Amino acid sequence: MNPILQVKDLSTHFFSLAGPIKAVQNLSFSLRKGEVLGIIGESGCGKSVTGLSIMGLIPSRQGKITNGTIILNGKALEELPEKEMRRVRGNSIAMIFQE
Repeated sequence: MNPILQVKDLSTHFFSLAGPIKAVQNLSFSLRKGEVLGIIGESGCGKSVTGLSIMGLIPSRQGKITNGTIILNGKALEELPEKEMRRVRGNSIAMIFQE
């Protein structure tokens, strides 16, 4: 059975005057239908940034996915135009924000 979601070597960095902040480094996982993945860790370890990266919601002025691929149902999400990504969000994938 093919994975529904594959994250391969994901790295997301934020850029500041002090230099790059490596929020997520080389993260990989896959999920098949019926599987559940829990991401746990202390505050600031990259859990939310991982979710935001998958959803294509990293603020482009401050941050960027610097490496990796995110494949949902056979589509590379990082290659989709914003208009198509808006259709994916809420229909195929969603995130419940902490706030």
